[in-house]
Amino acid sequence: MLFSITVSSQKTIEEDPELLQNSINYRISQAQTELESFNYYKAQQNLDEALNLAEQSDNKKSIAIIYTIKGKLQHIIEDEDKAIKSLTKAIEIQRLINDSENLGKSYKIFGDVYSAKKEYNLALDSYTASKSLFEQESLNAELAEVLLCEGKTFIKLKNYTKARDVIEQALALARKEGFVRTESEALISHGIVYSKLNNIDKALAAANEGVKLAKLNKLFIILSEGYLVLSDIYNITTDYKSSRDYLEKHLFLSDSLRGLKRANSSKEQEVQYLLNEANQKNSEIVQKLEKAEDDNNLSTLISILSVALITILSLLTLSLYKNNNIRLKTNNMLHKKNAELIIAKEKAELASKTKANFLSTVTHELRTPLYAVTGLSNMLLEENPKPEQIQHLKSLKFSGDYLLTFINDILQINKIEANKVDIEPEPFNLKKKINNIILALNNSANDNNIKIHFEFDKNLPENFIADQLKISQILINLIGNSIKFTKDGDIWIRVYKIEETGKIYTVRFEVEDNGIGISQEKQDNMFESFSQGSIQINRKYGGTGLGLSIVKGLIDILKGKIYVKSELEKGTTFYFEIPMEYTSVEEAKEVKTNYFDGNTEELNIENVKILVVEDNKINQMITKKILTKMQLKCDIIDNGEDAVDMIRNNKYDIVLMDIHMPGISGIEATKIVRSFDKEQVIFALTAVTIEDKMQEFEEAGFTDIIPKPFKQEEFEKKLYQALASKKGAPV
Repeated sequence: MLFSITVSSQKTIEEDPELLQNSINYRISQAQTELESFNYYKAQQNLDEALNLAEQSDNKKSIAIIYTIKGKLQHIIEDEDKAIKSLTKAIEIQRLINDSENLGKSYKIFGDVYSAKKEYNLALDSYTASKSLFEQESLNAELAEVLLCEGKTFIKLKNYTKARDVIEQALALARKEGFVRTESEALISHGIVYSKLNNIDKALAAANEGVKLAKLNKLFIILSEGYLVLSDIYNITTDYKSSRDYLEKHLFLSDSLRGLKRANSSKEQEVQYLLNEANQKNSEIVQKLEKAEDDNNLSTLISILSVALITILSLLTLSLYKNNNIRLKTNNMLHKKNAELIIAKEKAELASKTKANFLSTVTHELRTPLYAVTGLSNMLLEENPKPEQIQHLKSLKFSGDYLLTFINDILQINKIEANKVDIEPEPFNLKKKINNIILALNNSANDNNIKIHFEFDKNLPENFIADQLKISQILINLIGNSIKFTKDGDIWIRVYKIEETGKIYTVRFEVEDNGIGISQEKQDNMFESFSQGSIQINRKYGGTGLGLSIVKGLIDILKGKIYVKSELEKGTTFYFEIPMEYTSVEEAKEVKTNYFDGNTEELNIENVKILVVEDNKINQMITKKILTKMQLKCDIIDNGEDAVDMIRNNKYDIVLMDIHMPGISGIEATKIVRSFDKEQVIFALTAVTIEDKMQEFEEAGFTDIIPKPFKQEEFEKKLYQALASKKGAPV
């Protein structure tokens, strides 16, 4: 009857996912409770039962959590190799299912394991990975704990200044959030640090406060550690009586804890169980041998043969045991290396993310002052400068334009490396697109006395669906390179079909010149960032060395390949192949420029009012001068809140809104304006990377975007375009 009830209950658990999950969670909770009570054997039993249920339901999150707790248990009983194995399993699953919270906990325990093995640098790497995940998930309790562990590791490395700073962070967070355990442990650790830094007063104050807190909250393990720290500090001060008293307290408490731990150690219980089993078997063997003495000779012979057989089997078992140990050691080593690789990967990803954020911030901060450089140089050139000043101003303008190009190239490389570049296919006429590119670059070619030849395969259709912007960028970079390194020569551009599969054509593009060429040595790494032929070439011809790296990145994104062949003093040929989809559209529509091409005299701008929202005083001055030159009146506001009030209470034809300002941002201000005025023309004036924020700009309700620093003529045309559309004038 009891068996049938058990089976029935088991079926109910298996058939009810919620009941099954509750059962798993209960056993995990029980395991954690037993762990805190030093009942390691019972904790292990609960974890094994929970794992069995979790594997039945293929609950990956629970499986990983169980392996994390197993790793913690194995670390406590000092079986570090098994702990590494369990934690590696947990991390593999948690990375796969993006369980950031529990992944952070696994990395933290990994750090504890490595710290116990005295591999402190690996421990710090694990704590760094854990911190990053806890910060990302805003898990302050776990973050305070891992900061404390990091500080303790710096103590072991004898880097006491760094330890003090990190433990101070942990203490501040623990006090703020009310994490008593972490607070008391951090105070005691501070006692160690300050004693090592020879600040005995602070050391005693911190350790005493930590001990008091641990005693009040019955945190006996931390209290035992606190007694030992106080004993060491008093020993430094030569107060040997106090030192001895605290040492006795520490020894008494640590012996009690050790006894409790030993009594509940899963290993010792397992050993005791095996010993009892072995003793029982030995008793049975002795009884059989005594009985064998009364048997006949045949029975004795059988007994001898049985003993021999048992001996042989025992030797075989021993051999298998040793082989198994070797295999286990090898597996443990592999798990350890795998764990180290996972941590290294996490560290590399964190470094890459940090680099991307750094570049984004730096480039934004550079683009803002560049607005002043390019704007002022343009205005000064237009204001009848002295003849001797013209060359200086042109040099300033050239330097500003060069720096802007460099910044834009860095942003492009950064986006390519971070996989943030999306493919945007659209129908277009390939032959017409290349003709337009050649037309745009023809002036530069004429300056170097270069003739450009264009050959388009007669068997290749003209209309395709592809990302025409990226193809244009690639060709502009390659043709621009050829123009830069060729003098009094020729450039040939060829486009022809390599392969055709249905509507997909593999198209080859060639850009050949008879310029200075590239040495074989330099060809090997020419697609790397900041790579150029030589310092002399860089000085003579200019450039940042990023163009070909961008080209390679864009071609990879388009699933193509690029090759180069070159010979010094004879010329260079770049050729790349990309797949493109044929379209039957007779002529793909050209994207209409958003610039005003009409006659400005037809616009009635006498009563036009513009609001400039900009907090930078220099940028205010430049924008106002440009608008004054355009005979447009403007008001200037330096923050988002006042901008909203001005728009609410006045009528403006156009609002030029900066993004980063004190108080509310330009995006937030625009959202507020859109709540009461849907028609107001609002341009975003921004130095941020437009592609990264495009969706945010669209959601906020901006009419259009003008990136800073901008070319004055393009800025003017955009404003005239908006005014023409608003007034109904011909464009």
